[in-house]
Amino acid sequence: MTRHLKYRLASACALIALLAAGPLRAETTLSFLIDNGPDTLVAAEALVEAYAAKHPDITIEIDQRPGGGEGDNTIKTRLATGEMADIFLYNAGSLFQVLKPEQTLHDIAGLPALANIAETFKSVSSAGGKAYGVPFGTSMVGGIFYNKKIYRDLGLSVPKTWAEFMANNEKIKAAGKVALVQTYRDSWTSQILVLSDYYNLQASVPDFATQYTANKAKYATTPAALKSFERLKDVHDAGILNEDFGAASYDDGLYVLANGDAAHYPMLSLAIGALQQNHPESLADIGFFAQPSDDASVNGLTVWMPPALYIPASSQHVDDAKGFLDFVGSVEGCKVLMGVNTVQGPSLIKGCDLPADVPPAVTDMLPYFKDGRTAPALEYLSPIKGPNLQQITVEVGSGMRLPADAAAMYDDDVRKQAQQLGIPNW
Repeated sequence: MTRHLKYRLASACALIALLAAGPLRAETTLSFLIDNGPDTLVAAEALVEAYAAKHPDITIEIDQRPGGGEGDNTIKTRLATGEMADIFLYNAGSLFQVLKPEQTLHDIAGLPALANIAETFKSVSSAGGKAYGVPFGTSMVGGIFYNKKIYRDLGLSVPKTWAEFMANNEKIKAAGKVALVQTYRDSWTSQILVLSDYYNLQASVPDFATQYTANKAKYATTPAALKSFERLKDVHDAGILNEDFGAASYDDGLYVLANGDAAHYPMLSLAIGALQQNHPESLADIGFFAQPSDDASVNGLTVWMPPALYIPASSQHVDDAKGFLDFVGSVEGCKVLMGVNTVQGPSLIKGCDLPADVPPAVTDMLPYFKDGRTAPALEYLSPIKGPNLQQITVEVGSGMRLPADAAAMYDDDVRKQAQQLGIPNW
């Protein structure tokens, strides 16, 4: 038999084997848009690498966008023009609703991973009875980070009331430390004392979210809601802040908390990742407690959901994009995320348990969840969140605007947002 005949026979056999195995699958390239946070990039790269190992025919290219308001505008513009990536990362809750998901996103009904995703997350990434997103990380909470070493040195106890908290601040100030750091250069951080107070507001006015959405309850005319703005005035007027609170950045706040120059920093638990990355030697000295109320029996955490991965209606690779979302929403994908990003709160995926070596700040959060002392942040109970809150809270926290005026201004901000969303009764 000649060499050419042998080659043709071998080629024919190989072709028959390939045909028997089924049609060849063409390689697909998916685009994946994320924010420009360093932790986000590390997590996205780990997920893409793990998925590529299982699906070598799928290439996923990561692109980044700015954060904050500029990033919000990027998302809205790319969705409106049909130029969105095949998969993109964005908030759940009220900001998700602003995207008009039933018009701009592809629903992921039937995705196997949905069966193990917590209902609390599905409720804030769904619209019109359809699910649209899978979680990118664990839940988060808002409250007060504190330096445990300072507390030990001064013999302080974790406060349950606002009066106890302010008393601790006075003792810390007397010891020559910054009692509470604020970082208004990054204006989004100015909102935390207001937003984290929602557990206390809901405990006082259980139907506030419903009445607020229906235009029947206002921040300015609901004493428990107004109190959230008054907290900002309290800490400013007490003279317990860092002198550079108007110029200090988020990174500055974490630095002085970690090195023991400041005792308290109101912040979301997302900061645990940055603390572990930039101040790992201090992580064991950083604890966390719920924002205190005026009543020791009311003591719980306001909870934030992680952002979600979505598929735009304009994607030309919906099935392949769904495959990636199904992986991210699985226990395997959850563990990939936990392996590269610090846990910021309890997992939202059944079967994806927290590792045993979580930071002390996370350990401090767990009893609140175990005892049922948690409430979702208002932005997950209502589709309305005024876009100018951070500018308003900077003014209150800097002593430039009174809480009552600020609350009324925010109510007007909310009115404009509700009208843009077409919410009834506005």
